Amino acid sequence: MFGATLLLSLREIRRHLLRSILTTLGIIIGVAAVVTMVTLGNGVTASVQEQISSLGASNFIVFPVRTDRGTVRPFDQDDVDAVAQQIAGVEVAAGTVRANATAFFNGQDWDTQVSGANRAFLQAQSIDVVEGRAFTRDEETAGKNVCLLGPKVREAIFPPDASPVGETMRLGGVSCNVIGVLEERGQGGGGADDDDTVIMPMKTVQRRFRGSDNIDYFVLKYDSAYSSSVIQDALVGLLRERRLLQVAEANDFNVIDTAQVNDALGAVTGALTAMVAVIASISLLVGGIGIMNIMLVSVTERTREIGIRLAIGALAREVRLQFLTEAVVLCALGGLAGLLLAFVASVSLAGAIDVPFIFDPMINIMSFAFASAMGIVFGYYPARRASQLDPIDALRHE
Repeated sequence: MFGATLLLSLREIRRHLLRSILTTLGIIIGVAAVVTMVTLGNGVTASVQEQISSLGASNFIVFPVRTDRGTVRPFDQDDVDAVAQQIAGVEVAAGTVRANATAFFNGQDWDTQVSGANRAFLQAQSIDVVEGRAFTRDEETAGKNVCLLGPKVREAIFPPDASPVGETMRLGGVSCNVIGVLEERGQGGGGADDDDTVIMPMKTVQRRFRGSDNIDYFVLKYDSAYSSSVIQDALVGLLRERRLLQVAEANDFNVIDTAQVNDALGAVTGALTAMVAVIASISLLVGGIGIMNIMLVSVTERTREIGIRLAIGALAREVRLQFLTEAVVLCALGGLAGLLLAFVASVSLAGAIDVPFIFDPMINIMSFAFASAMGIVFGYYPARRASQLDPIDALRHE
C-alpha cells in the first residue's frame, strides 16, 4: 500500500515538475542556509581555538600596560626568574623581546619580525623545530648570532629545493647562522603571523636590536593539576610586590589566561552560530507554508479524481496518506537538494574566508529530518481536507 502511494506521489510530482521545484525552493534555501551557517561557524570556532592554542595550553601571558601617568614600565629577567622560582605549579616562565628587521639572503629580501627567546619560551609556546635544531644553553648564555626561521621567511628568501640550515643570512646589519626551521603555526595572538618571524637568542636581540635588557612580555606555563585562579592570584601578588605598587594603585601589567580566552571565544562563536542558524531556519517555515499552499491547490485541482477514488471504494485514510506522502516527498527532496547546495556553499565559503571545512553529520541529519517533518506538519491539513470530501460533490466538480 505504501509503495503504491509513494509511486503515485512521485508520478504527480513529476507531472508538475516546475511547480514542484518552485514549491520546494523555500525548503532548499532553508536547509542550505542552516547547514552552511553551522558548518562555517564550526570552522570559525576551530580557527579561533587554533590561534589561541598557538599561544600554548595552560598558559598565562603577562605584559606591561600604560599607567595613568602615561608610562609603561617593562619587565626584566629578574621578574621572570622570580615567577618561575617562587610560585608553586609553575613549570616554565620565559620572556621575549621583539624588533622589526629586513632579512637578506642571496639577493632576496623580506621584511619580518625578529623575536628574542630561549628554549623555555619555545617549550611554553609549544613551538617545534621541524628541521635542524633549537638553541643550545651556551648559545643562549653567550648571545650567539644563530637563528630559527619561520616557514614564510624561509619561503621568501631561500630556494625551495635547498635547506637553509647551515647558511648565513643577514637581519638588518646583523649576520646570523641558520640552525633550524620552525613548524607552521599560522596566525597567532593579536593577529600577528607566527610563520613570518625569525627567532634568535634573547640576549642577541636585546643587545643588537634593542640596546636594553627589557622584556616585552613573558609567558608562564603551569601544571594543569593546579588551580589557574590560585596561580593567577599568586602571580599578581608577586608582581605587585616586586613593582612596589601600593594597595590603592592599579596594576601596571595585565595577565591573560589562554584557557579562559579559548573557552570564552568558543562560547561566543557557538552562540553566534546558533543565533544565525535560528534566523536562517525561518526560511524553512516559509517553505513549509509554501508546501501547504501548493497542496491545497493540488486538492482543488484533483477534486474530481478524489471523488472517483472514493466512489470506487478507496478509504478516506488512503486518500489522506496519498496527499500526506506527496507533501513529505516534496520536503524530503527539497532537503536533499538543500544539503547538496550547503556542501558546495560551505566548501567554497570556507576557502574564501580561510577557515577549515568541518563536516558535521549531526546537523545534516537533523536538517534533513526537520525538512521531512515539515511535510507532515504542513501537509496534514490539505491531506485531511482531501480525505473528507463528499464523493458525490467531488464528482460534480468541474
